[in-house]
This record gives sequence, C-alpha cells and structure tokens, in this order.
Amino acid sequence: MLKGNHQSSYEAKDIQVLEGLEAVRRRPGMYVGGTDIKALHHLIYEVVDNSIDEALAGACDRIEVIIHPDSSVTVSDNGRGIPVDLHPQMKKPALEVVMTTLHAGGKFGGGSYKVSGGLHGVGVSAVNALSEWCQVEVQRDGKVHFQRYERGYPTGPVEVIGKAPANATGTKTTFKYDAEIFKGDLDYRFDTLTQRLREMAFVTRGVTIILKDERSDREMAFYFEGGITSFVRYLNRNRTVLHPVVHVEKEVDGITIDAAIQYTDAYAESVYAFANTINTIDGGTHLTGLRSAITRTINDYARRAGLLKESDPNFTGDDTREGLTAIISVKHPDPQFESQTKVKLMNPEVQTYTQQVVGEAFSTFLEENPSAGKLIVQKCLTSARARDAARKARDLVIRKSALESLTLPGKLADCSERDPQKTELYIVEGDSAGGSAKQGRDRHFQAVLPLRGKILNTERARLDKILANNEVKALISALGTGIGEGFDLSGLRYGRVIIMTDADVDGSHIRTLLLTFFFRYMAPLIEDGHLYIAQPPLYRLAYKNQVRYLYTESEKDRVLQELGVDGEKVNLQRYKGLGEMNPDQLWETTMDPSQRTLLLVTVEDAAEADRTFDMLMGSEVPPRKRFIQTHAREVRNLDI
Repeated sequence: MLKGNHQSSYEAKDIQVLEGLEAVRRRPGMYVGGTDIKALHHLIYEVVDNSIDEALAGACDRIEVIIHPDSSVTVSDNGRGIPVDLHPQMKKPALEVVMTTLHAGGKFGGGSYKVSGGLHGVGVSAVNALSEWCQVEVQRDGKVHFQRYERGYPTGPVEVIGKAPANATGTKTTFKYDAEIFKGDLDYRFDTLTQRLREMAFVTRGVTIILKDERSDREMAFYFEGGITSFVRYLNRNRTVLHPVVHVEKEVDGITIDAAIQYTDAYAESVYAFANTINTIDGGTHLTGLRSAITRTINDYARRAGLLKESDPNFTGDDTREGLTAIISVKHPDPQFESQTKVKLMNPEVQTYTQQVVGEAFSTFLEENPSAGKLIVQKCLTSARARDAARKARDLVIRKSALESLTLPGKLADCSERDPQKTELYIVEGDSAGGSAKQGRDRHFQAVLPLRGKILNTERARLDKILANNEVKALISALGTGIGEGFDLSGLRYGRVIIMTDADVDGSHIRTLLLTFFFRYMAPLIEDGHLYIAQPPLYRLAYKNQVRYLYTESEKDRVLQELGVDGEKVNLQRYKGLGEMNPDQLWETTMDPSQRTLLLVTVEDAAEADRTFDMLMGSEVPPRKRFIQTHAREVRNLDI
C-alpha cells in the first residue's frame, strides 16, 4: 500500500557498496564498540594488541605508549616490524595493505603468529579509518620506512626516510583520533590506560610496557616476571589470604591454559578471564571451565577428607566462589569471540581443557596441603550456611511483599508515572533533606526515598545480615529488582537511580556505602547506566539583583574574582546540607532536568574498582591508613 508521495526507491542503484574503510567510519560501533570514551580508549588497545602479538611470538620485549599534548598517541615496539615488501595479490607494499584494507593481516594463516589477540585483521586499519591522521614508521632490513594517512587514505607512497640502527627492528604508529567521529568533550584518561596496560603486562610475562602522558608529565612502567601469580598477589594485597597462590600452566592441543587461584577471608569473588591477553569481561568458556573445576574439586576433596557429611548437600558454585581470587588466561591459535570488541570467548573445547588442567592442579594442591584444604572447605561451609540463611531471609521479604500486595516502603514518596524509562528515584539522607526533596520534586516522574542514618557497610557483611537491615530492605523494595543472584533488571521501577547526599564528610560516607552496596549486589544497575550521583551546589551567591549557585571552590574563587570589589556587599551562603535549601532552591539547582548536573556512575575497570572498594571498605586497616596519609593534602571541603 502506497502512502501519498512518501514511496522510497529500492532498486539496484540503491544498494550501497561501502569501499575500503568507509564502512568503518559509517558504523564505528561494529569495529570499536561505539564513539564514546570507551571506544576512544579501544583505539589504543587495538594498536597495543598488535605489539603484544609480537611479544607472544617471542619477537618483542618492550612496548611504549605516549600520549602527546595534542592527544595524538604513539605506540612503538621492538618487534619484527610490519613487512614493507610488495604484496603479491594487491601489488602494494604490505604495510599499506595492512593499514588500509579490512581483514588483512598476518594472523589468518598461522605461519607468522602461533597465537594472537588481533584476529579479524580489522584492528589497526579500523584505527586508521577513525583517525584524522595516522603515520607509521617501520624499522626493518636496516632502513626506516614511512607512510602517512588521512582518514584512512595514504597521502603518499611508502618511502625510506633513513637508516635504522644496526639490527634494530620494530613498528611505531602515531595517530590522532578524528573529532568528526568521536564528538564531544572526550580525551584519554591516564588511569584507565594504566589499568589495561598493567593487566596486559601481568598476562604477558617478561614484557616491559611503558605509558607516558606528556599532557601531565606522568609516567608508569610495568614488568612482571611472575605473570598472573603476581596479578593475584596484587589483587589480594589488602586482604588476608588463606594459602599461597596455586598456579598451573599447561599446553593441551596447542592451547595454553594458565591459571592462578587464591582464597581470602573476603566475601566477594574477584575472578578475571583473559584470552590471548585480551580481558574478556563477559567471560566465556575458559571462565566456565575454571569455575566448574574449582567447585567439583572442592566437593570431591571435602567428601574424601570427611569434611562434608553424607547428609550434607554438595557445595554450589556460589558457595565455592566466596572469597575466591582467580585469573584464567588462555592462549589459543584460533579463538572464537562473540564480537570484534572481544568481550566473550566462545570456543567449546577451551571449557573441557580448562576444567581438566585446573582440576588436576587444584586437586593435587589440596591433597598436599591439608591445612589449606580444611580452611577452604570451612570457608565454603560458612558461605553455604549464610547463603541458606540469606535465601530464607529473601524468601521472607518476597513472601511478606506478596502478602502486603507488594506494598512499597512507607517513607517512599512515589511518582505517578509508571513507565520506568521516564521515572527517577532520588535516594536522600535524612528526613530534613527528604522533606525538601519531596516538596521540591516534580511528582509526575520523580520519587524520593529518604534513608535514616547510614546503611550497613556491605563489604564487611554477608547477605543474610544485609537483608535484615531496614534501610537496605526499603531500598530493595523500592527498586523492585531483587538482589544478588536473584537480581533482575527487568523489574527496575525507575530508569534513573540518583544518590543525593550532603557535600560533607557524612554525606560522602553514605554515598560510598551506597556505591559499595550497588557495586557488590546490583552491579547490572551500574553496568547498564542507571546509577547517578546528584551534584548539589556548595554556595549560594547573592550580588545586587542576581543569585548564582556555585558548585566548586574553584568556581567560587573565579566568580568572586570576576565580580571584583566595588563597594557592593556579596552575600555568600555555604550549604552544609541539602536540608538547608528550601524546596524551590533544591529543585532549581539539583533536581530540575533542564538545569541540574548528574554524574553517571560507571565501572571502567572492574579489577581496580574491586580492589579500591576492598581497600576503602574492607576489614584491613593499614591499607586504608596508607591511602588517607597519601591523599590527605588533596582533601577539599572537610567539615570539622
């Protein structure tokens, strides 16, 4: 049926063929995961992955990443150097083919690289396509070869620009991301790159990786002889460990399985999976194999050693994962990833091999170290009992809710809108702030939940104790998602969950306690971008006929300097708490969607976030003391 004149043409002429790298520029999400800050960092990872592949081939032991003042980036290595001779099919130098052709690389045939992280042959050519300009220098055969590109296209042929030092080989790639693709106020973060490069150095033993940031004159170097054993020790350095690190590395059918395991007295699990040095954040078959090997081995050992009675049920995977820190790193000649961004490993045989290798090594360790074995089994028994208590408490919460027709907590001021995509929940501290927020909000789409006092520190408590806490119960009930294993994002009642606390020490503490709870028990809320932190103003400045709200100390100083001294009195009010604002002021500055500033909570690096929460909120005092002493001079707005 045709509708008026809006008929669109669909003929042979309408079929578009995107030549060369145009496809990458048109659909960057398919190649680097999008055009946000995460994708921006992915450009660097793609180039570094190529250097890591040279290291895995035994041809490189030094990689350097430099961020220049203009945010261009140089990645250099002392590998073999990209070949520069003519490609037989393409009749162009191999360097130009690699940089400008999708699905071109040395990782398909298996002759150049036994294992590699760059697999699809789109990595460096995609980076080139998404760069305003890019240039490559290759040291090979005693010469320095050079080519420059603009938005993926060569500006001239590959040329020799000098002599290479004796026996020197390697590749140096410099690129500047294209602001037409990566729009907005985006730039590289030193700390984000530090985490990723540290991980790469851990899983590529014996390689030095250097990161230099010329914008801020910061520099870090990583080299770990101990590989993933060092990684586990690093993650556990603020925790009390139950035994030494159990490490196994073995090759089965050309696939290398490398695993390190250690239990601590913590309650959270810290397990990270890598495939060909790439952090597969969504896990995959190697992670499944590791977890099932650990659960099966502990159950077998506990039965053999008489630590589990006949009447006792087997430990579940959840029971054996509490307090577990583990790294599984596999190197596979032909890995199958779920997508180009390589977040999940799919090879089915990896699960079998991982299970076999880890199971044998862990079983031998438990047999040879009965005292460690007993401690681990006791930890699992305690975990199983607590989990059972938590299940009963959770069932009670659910049953109670059902009996009360799913009534929401009494102190929740709900909104009238029922579409979660349009609604937001403000979590506020105390009744005074809650009162202002309830009066100042837009009742149509904004709900307010005041919390009395400080919620439980969930880093130091098991789930059964957490579920007995009234403030936590109110929070779970209001959100509607459940908690822990029973968490279901589809039940979320509010699309935005906003933490709104005072700009003082107590407010910061409550915010940290809430973030700890969400990170440990409702992680998908953060991962899917539903959690925010409100940014209330610090000062109200009244001058002549104008009123301005100032959000930072530096903004206050700048505005006072701008106004200067002209005899008129400046009325400056410092807000100690949200309760000091009247409802209109709170709406205007912190709750009005057209004027407010919200900070989105993200977890860019789970391993580092895990370690930081553990250090700040865990039971070990010395690391926290060290942190406070180190950062004491950076404290702002400390209210005595």
